[in-house]
Amino acid sequence: MLSFISSANPWLVGVGLNTVLLSLVWFAPKKLLTPAGVFHAWLLGILIWGTLGWQGYLVVTFYFIVGSGVTRIGMAQKEALGIAEKRSGARGPENVWGSALTAALCALGIGLLNAKLFPLSSQSLVPSLESLLLLGYVASFSTKLSDTCASEVGKAYGKSTFLITTLQPVPRGTEGAVSLEGTFAGVVGSAVIAIIGWGVGLISPLGIVWCLLAALIATNLESVIGATLQSKYTWLTNEIVNILNTLIGAIAAILFALIWANSFS
Repeated sequence: MLSFISSANPWLVGVGLNTVLLSLVWFAPKKLLTPAGVFHAWLLGILIWGTLGWQGYLVVTFYFIVGSGVTRIGMAQKEALGIAEKRSGARGPENVWGSALTAALCALGIGLLNAKLFPLSSQSLVPSLESLLLLGYVASFSTKLSDTCASEVGKAYGKSTFLITTLQPVPRGTEGAVSLEGTFAGVVGSAVIAIIGWGVGLISPLGIVWCLLAALIATNLESVIGATLQSKYTWLTNEIVNILNTLIGAIAAILFALIWANSFS
């Protein structure tokens, strides 16, 4: 079975696999995705399988399952306080791409490199362009799971929450608020994704470190954006902030890898 999958056209495998798995999600009693969200997740899953195979697909699937589960922690309490995610955590298209647009761009870049559509060889750089894009891919999901865990665990269990810019106590769920419990959960979430990325061969052991550092920086910068800018600009929605968050995480991890390589080459 595995040999058949590895030898089959990855895009066709992606279509079939995503159709089956998202059909299960569609009929599940607890709605993890809206109808439109299912379609967009289907497109995302096909892109990831087609460009990165089962390794990249495992990373995005793990994020989706754990992120959805974490969102439902303390849901009744968060809904009573008015700080729960809308639709009881069911993801729509805006959530799918808010979380995964950066990763999708990294995967698309790798697909274009593998298709040899550019005269530049990815092996002409150290680290290679492909390895940097793979690091960006993993780092983006490491960053997003860090943000999701920090936010949802903090809203459910944060005993003391502080505004990141002033360190003044604020109610749970306030934009830009941080807590010790949420921060710890965020570090754990980012580490797990990074370790999975290393375990399936997408990144090196050192890449785990870059993902952790990048996720910590990006998650805290997102809190700063939430505390200072989000209320001032109506276009700066949670989904736009999520895209910025994952983009910062991916870029930071790539920069760490480049600086390290150039410092010790």
